[in-house]
Parts: sequence; C-alpha cells; structure tokens
Amino acid sequence: MAGFEPATARLRIECSTTEPHRHIHLEIIAASLVIMVQPNPKNRTASQLNSEQYARLKAEIKNPYRNLRKFIYIAGCASGLIGAFIFFFQSLAGRNLDTALPNLALQIGIVGLMAFLWRWEERGQKR
Repeated sequence: MAGFEPATARLRIECSTTEPHRHIHLEIIAASLVIMVQPNPKNRTASQLNSEQYARLKAEIKNPYRNLRKFIYIAGCASGLIGAFIFFFQSLAGRNLDTALPNLALQIGIVGLMAFLWRWEERGQKR
C-alpha cells in the first residue's frame, strides 16, 4: 500500500522511545476503511420491500418462531400417533396389559395436547 494515503484513513500514533518522537503511519486498513464507508447498493432498504414481505416480517415479529413451534406440534403428534398405534395393538393382543394401557393413555394424551396447542396457535394468529 505504498503511496496510498487518503486523509481520512491516515492515523498517527506517537511513540515514546529513547529516540526522538517519531510518527508512525498506519496504513494497514486504509483501503478497508474507504470501502466500508461507502454504501452498498446491493443492500435493500425498507422502502424496497414489497407489501407481502413487509407483512411477513411484521407477523414474524409478533410471533417469533411460529413455524418452528408448528413443526414441533406436528412431530409430537406424529410420535404420539405412532406410539398409540403400537400400544393399541399390544393391548388388543393382550400382551403386557399392565404397561400397554397406561402407555396408550399417555400417547393419546400427547396427541390431544399437540392438537390443543396447534388450535391455540391458530386462534392466536387470527386475532
């Protein structure tokens, strides 16, 4: 970077040594400073967002991680349905009734809880 000295990027630091004071010119990041100050035309401002994108961003601010919660509800419901299926047929076959029936009730409760949370989420969005 020899020879490149913009006035805004030139920094001076005084060093105190046994020699007379010398000014050390730091030009290591001079070009980076000039580039960082200029605006990037590729960045989009709020005025360039269309109304659909703006509405989605406002909805995300009101309900953060809504899609993640809905995915968890779907995954929990699927897990509960698979477990209920297994424990239903175990109890139908008469195998391990002392553990199959409570587990079946638990799996049905999980499916019910996930359905309740899903509906609660949907009602909250309509408001």
